[in-house]
Amino acid sequence: MRSKQPFIQPPKDFPQLLNDTFLRAARGEETEHVPVWCMRQAGRYLPEFRESRAGRDFFETCRSPEACCELTLQPLRRFPFDAAIIFSDILVIPQALGMDVQMVQGKGPTFPEPLKEPEDLQRLQAKVDVEKELGYVFRAITLTRHKIEGKVPLIGFTGAPWTLMSYMIEGGGSNTHSKAKRWLYRHPEASHMLLKMLTDVIVEYLLGQVAAGAQALQVFESHAGILGPVEFKEFSLPYLRDIARRVKDKLKEAGQDVPMIVFAKDAHYGLEDLSQSYYEVVGLDWTIDPRSARERTGGKVSLQGNMDPCALYSPKERISDIVKKMVEGFGTRGYIANLGHGLYPDMDPENVGAFVEAVHQHSKQMNKRS
Repeated sequence: MRSKQPFIQPPKDFPQLLNDTFLRAARGEETEHVPVWCMRQAGRYLPEFRESRAGRDFFETCRSPEACCELTLQPLRRFPFDAAIIFSDILVIPQALGMDVQMVQGKGPTFPEPLKEPEDLQRLQAKVDVEKELGYVFRAITLTRHKIEGKVPLIGFTGAPWTLMSYMIEGGGSNTHSKAKRWLYRHPEASHMLLKMLTDVIVEYLLGQVAAGAQALQVFESHAGILGPVEFKEFSLPYLRDIARRVKDKLKEAGQDVPMIVFAKDAHYGLEDLSQSYYEVVGLDWTIDPRSARERTGGKVSLQGNMDPCALYSPKERISDIVKKMVEGFGTRGYIANLGHGLYPDMDPENVGAFVEAVHQHSKQMNKRS
């Protein structure tokens, strides 16, 4: 792949960061309180989000830096989150590779012409000019860094290779992912070829996000849990490691260091491996016990998560109790509070506020006592 040095040089005139709690927690440093943000915090649960998005095509919104910036900032106006995540979608990468992806009302992401057989790989762009194909994401990040006025750090993100591959073959969401898994068993060489192709684009994409102003990066391996431990070690883990190592090496050359988070949903069996994969933070879903996660990762990484999103349907007092127990389980150091998955559209914004407040309140009290 061509290496573009300009990628690495971030604009220098961003407003000064006023709250670095999230970045310090990611690096395992002491913080006054546990930082908190939510996956899909810019989402349909907010009436203002629904209003902004009304009548607009989803991917058209993703391609508008102004729209992405506004949607990213909306939750910060309501809640004292400690980080923002740029509004975008993981499927912009298959689009950059030349695939058509549409967001169909009531159905979700849809690929009219998914990959069916290995020869279909020839339909993909062999060399992707990331700046040309995904520059709109970089522009959204730069604009948002200015508009956020240093309030909190901005997180960039990507889907991981296996998760993107499964969408590209399934043609959308799936319960079994059997079409994609068929490739792993029947066409392992072609699978690795596709995973490598995706990895190369992802590395450049993440470097481009940092150059544009992203202060942390999250890699979403949302479909990890559909793989067993053996397949995970062959078709997911090596690529997750390769992404982090290559991004880190390139940033180091430019004297930069950006914390990276890996979120491999439902990959309980992979915790030990993930904690030794060049990421500072391992994100957890709600099926993992906090104390057990601490033990199994042996203090090598910070942890992020992991309240069941459905706990937000509880009354506020109950949310506070659940949060207290969660923070006690993780401890306040090297910990970023989040949900174990994204917010759902029918959630009450007031309960999201109660979640954020409970994290801050209980962690401050715990820090005072320690």
